[in-house]
Amino acid sequence: MPAEVRASRSSQIVALAVASIFILGFFFLQVGEWTGPISGAWFVGTQKPRRGFLWMLAFGFIPSLIFGWRKIPVTGLTPAAAYMGWTLAVAVLGLLPFIFHRLVSPRLPGFLATLPLPLAAVAIPALVLMWHSGMAHETGLHTFLIFWFAAVVVWLWNRESRATSLVFGAGFVLATGLEVFLHFNRAVLLLPNAIFGSVCLGGALLLSIWAAFQPIKQRSWAERPQTIATLQSPFTGSPLHVASEKGREAMVSSSGERFPIRDGIPAFLRPEDLIGDNGKYNHLYETIGGFYDDTQRVFAAFRGLDVDSYFENYMDLLGAKAGDSVLETSVGTGLNFKYLPRGVKLSGLDLSPEMLANCQNNMRRWKMDADLYLGNAESLPFADASFDVVYTCGGFNFFSDRAKAVREMIRVVKPGGQLMIEDETEEYVKSTYENIPFTSSFYKDRKEAVTVPIDLVPPEMEEIHAEMLKDGKFYAITFRKPLAPPAVGPTAR
Repeated sequence: MPAEVRASRSSQIVALAVASIFILGFFFLQVGEWTGPISGAWFVGTQKPRRGFLWMLAFGFIPSLIFGWRKIPVTGLTPAAAYMGWTLAVAVLGLLPFIFHRLVSPRLPGFLATLPLPLAAVAIPALVLMWHSGMAHETGLHTFLIFWFAAVVVWLWNRESRATSLVFGAGFVLATGLEVFLHFNRAVLLLPNAIFGSVCLGGALLLSIWAAFQPIKQRSWAERPQTIATLQSPFTGSPLHVASEKGREAMVSSSGERFPIRDGIPAFLRPEDLIGDNGKYNHLYETIGGFYDDTQRVFAAFRGLDVDSYFENYMDLLGAKAGDSVLETSVGTGLNFKYLPRGVKLSGLDLSPEMLANCQNNMRRWKMDADLYLGNAESLPFADASFDVVYTCGGFNFFSDRAKAVREMIRVVKPGGQLMIEDETEEYVKSTYENIPFTSSFYKDRKEAVTVPIDLVPPEMEEIHAEMLKDGKFYAITFRKPLAPPAVGPTAR
């Protein structure tokens, strides 16, 4: 029986209260100056640096133009261009602390990871105003506190700490008291800009140097001989081995095929793998991959659901045990891996580089290890009977060729091995995905409705069982591969 999804009214109330504070931040400057940095630090942390820079620049530059359009002279192109240029420069300077934090923080240990943002938030304006070195700078300490609070909240959130809400609430109580106090005692924050700004600049430089000597290391594939022995070309079936050239590894077959390894992930995709539904929905996940995990947590919080029981509801059906080799196709960000027993050997495959990059980050944060592959679930790069357990959770409904994906799952699982297919029902797709503005265009006007695909499971499979989960919003099909292939022809009894 699946685990029961636990609900908590108090968690729902907390989620609504936190959301209300962020909404207030759009209307009240005193609130927004505290919530804005939290949103900025969180968002830029979900994106690759270049894309995060461009998105943040758009968020800062475009609203400034819209709300400041009256300041642009009606006549005279040069003044208008100058105004736009200065607005752009201010927007760039405003987001530099977030980009600095995004680049440096992931390479720092523990609580030190919260310091790049507040240090840069003070140091960068101090550098710009260096010619005012003899002038008092009354916002330095205030800015440091605001941005440090933002960094701490995001740091706790990313570590899924239960203290996040408590720190957020306590911080805003203290922030309110601080703002009231400073309203009447602003002179308390008057610090010589040359001193405080220089201290923050020095601290930012030291952290930069430390981070530069802490590269994110990827384990060499040459160190995984047992794993390599299970790999084959998904196109020819030829065995693979690792080749290294100029410090870069690749998977190479005896027939001359070469599959690059990028950032520790072998790539087995061809352009034709990204046509049809595979290409359509891969584009969606490439866009939302950075904050996919957070949306799951936020939706669960608004509904008052316990996140752990939410995933245990279907992962318990697998029955995996320590020592098993486990493969998840369409692995996404690896959220399901947390709910497998410790001691299993994890492998995951996905079409989306963005989702796999976030899966890597999760593995580091959770101190777990997994072999990850960029590839198509309809053409798996594994030899026959390579895994004890094979499953897919989410994404299966919109594979281009679901029947082929099922056949591939069966091929790579060992005789007697357990398989599972879990995904959303039509009810959930219509009530949720079709009504969310960002995702609605991907799910409306579909060619056919989602059905529980039990007909795709070959009849010779054993222990075939379909289970409706979470009030009918999800389904799970479990089945087992026979220990021996069925008898065929005249030898059948």
